Amino acid sequence: MTDRLRLYLSRQASSLPRYLAEQVLQSVCGWVPGLVGIGLRALAYRALMQIEGIVAIEDGVRIRFADNVRLGRGVYLDHGVYLHACPGGISIGAESMVMKNAILHVYNFRNLPHSHITIGQRSLIGESCILRGQGGITIGDDVYLGTLVQVLAVNHVFHDTTRPISAQGITAQGITIGDGSWIGSGAIILDGVRIGRNVVVGAGAVVTKDIPDYCVAVGNPARVVRDLRADPLPHERLTVPVY
Repeated sequence: MTDRLRLYLSRQASSLPRYLAEQVLQSVCGWVPGLVGIGLRALAYRALMQIEGIVAIEDGVRIRFADNVRLGRGVYLDHGVYLHACPGGISIGAESMVMKNAILHVYNFRNLPHSHITIGQRSLIGESCILRGQGGITIGDDVYLGTLVQVLAVNHVFHDTTRPISAQGITAQGITIGDGSWIGSGAIILDGVRIGRNVVVGAGAVVTKDIPDYCVAVGNPARVVRDLRADPLPHERLTVPVY
């Protein structure tokens, strides 16, 4: 086996036997449409990953390092979802949904100690969201991410002007999003950020700093414009773009 082939396999599965098993089973079952396919995968994929109760996995879902994926009861994975779960893997809590074309990617080729993506219960990852979990991403219960949200728990080192940025390494601090928060469409959450409970992040915001509990933040870079405990926002006064 050549070095290039070994490198490729090391980035696809935990071992050669696992790679073969995952590829064969997904090739046989992964394309079957409709309820028949959902039922088939709900049973067959138990041989590949940790599944609790009944889950719904649509056709066209791609999974790498499936032995590091954990799905709770009632999880829904929509068409075109991609899970890449290097250790410590991807965990999706009960009744959470990952919508069409979302990418959850845990690179851990450099043995980063905190790499993972953990999503709580009843949360929603919207269409075409991108989550990169090198530094670890923890999303609480009842969290909604709108479409095209990016949660990027990694950053490049770039201070050395004598070397290409690609050769200077990365930092990976991690991101946390607290229970009940709502992240508007197109928002970008950068590495090292903690978003509190019941936070609203406006559409298109770029979050570079922590946001306290029960606050509304908008803009680039995002800034807090309201504390909902001190100044509640009735529905008729809602002017923050969040979808």
